Amino acid sequence: MNHDQYPDATIRGILNTVKSIAMVGISPKENRPSYFAFKYLLERGYRMVPINPGQAGKDILGQKVYARLSDIPEPVDMVDIFRASQHVLPVVQEALTLKPRPQVIWMQRGVRSDEAAALAEAAGLKVVMNRCPKIEYGRLSSEIAWMGVNTRTISAKKAKNLGGGIQRMSLDRTTMAGGTTDAAERALHNKDSGS
Repeated sequence: MNHDQYPDATIRGILNTVKSIAMVGISPKENRPSYFAFKYLLERGYRMVPINPGQAGKDILGQKVYARLSDIPEPVDMVDIFRASQHVLPVVQEALTLKPRPQVIWMQRGVRSDEAAALAEAAGLKVVMNRCPKIEYGRLSSEIAWMGVNTRTISAKKAKNLGGGIQRMSLDRTTMAGGTTDAAERALHNKDSGS
């Protein structure tokens, strides 16, 4: 797989499929990016499992913290790595010992390990590097647009209200880069049929 760019369909497929995410390197500090990402994904309905040896046994956002992946009592679908690139390989090696194995290894923005990616892919896992699932979820659901970022996607469709506060959207919408809108598809159909 080309790890320099990912099709929207690949990212959307992962985020629609996984239900539980172990975040390795979560910080209990509210001003840290890992805390923001953890909270955001938790609020979107993912089962979030915090992994931080220094916080083991405590809670972060109401979720029990574990020292390592092998301490988690239930299977997880994805391992989200919030550690520096040089620490990724041991995390992936541990993830490969889990029974059952996670489906996805995801490395946060700025984190890349081609060696760890090759190891995970050889074992049949999907790998995403140098991306943030929080950002990708927001981008693909058009939620980021509601927060002031121009996605260049125009739609008259009212977004589904999935919660209180900031508008929460789901990933069942297509984006300009990942597909077309219903209106564009109707226009194309009308053009092709001569109507």
